[in-house]
Amino acid sequence: MIVIAGPCVYENDDIAFKTCDFLMNLCEKYGFGYVYKTSYDKANRSSVHSYRGPGIEKGIKFFEKLKKEYNVKILTDFHSEKEAEIIKDYVDILQVPAFLCRQTDILRAAAKTGKVVNVKKGQFMAPWDMRNVVEKLKFFGARDIMLTERGYSFGYNNLVVDFRSFPIMREFCDSVIFDVTHSVQLPGGRGDVSGGEKRFAPYLARSAVACGVDGLFMEIHPNPDIALCDGANMLDFKMTEKLLDEVKKIRDVLWM
Repeated sequence: MIVIAGPCVYENDDIAFKTCDFLMNLCEKYGFGYVYKTSYDKANRSSVHSYRGPGIEKGIKFFEKLKKEYNVKILTDFHSEKEAEIIKDYVDILQVPAFLCRQTDILRAAAKTGKVVNVKKGQFMAPWDMRNVVEKLKFFGARDIMLTERGYSFGYNNLVVDFRSFPIMREFCDSVIFDVTHSVQLPGGRGDVSGGEKRFAPYLARSAVACGVDGLFMEIHPNPDIALCDGANMLDFKMTEKLLDEVKKIRDVLWM
């Protein structure tokens, strides 16, 4: 199983390196593959005044430093065809954001890079409708496709996870990932920012692992209370270690 984890958005080298070091060691301890994730730009923040990130140029410089220091695999999201072409040489996995998962030109841009592509299932998408997304990617040449479940809109400012989506999506993609922390998000729940209920994250993660997902996606921060983005649903180091310990035990019982 792989763990795709890191801060929501790049804030500074200290937080980024500290988180990467912690997660690499933790995944090695439990025998999980590790992929570092962070965003250089969050184009879908609730408010125009919210922190979006340093931008693609500073993001590239950071990814170069991270690769040199840790030689770790990196995942990041992108928001335009131009960005895909620019960022492809600095990361291992390109992520299509949930709100863009139906955009044909975005999917084509991701596929044309030749990278592994991870598509976040839109909050408005049924799991069986993601087959069309996969078919688009394959048509444009993508060879390694991951789909990530991140919850479905359930009324206003709320998400719910349908665990049937894991076996359904596995029928037509290479890997199914569960986004632990965005699934407990309350989109726009605080008016100008999103809220979150991180206390439910372990329950959903354990259930997803029992369903046989190929990996977990999590946003992790040394101190989520002061994070510049998505702090309400990010996990701290202590909570992350406890969760991965539980996940390891479940996998050992059910899937080894």
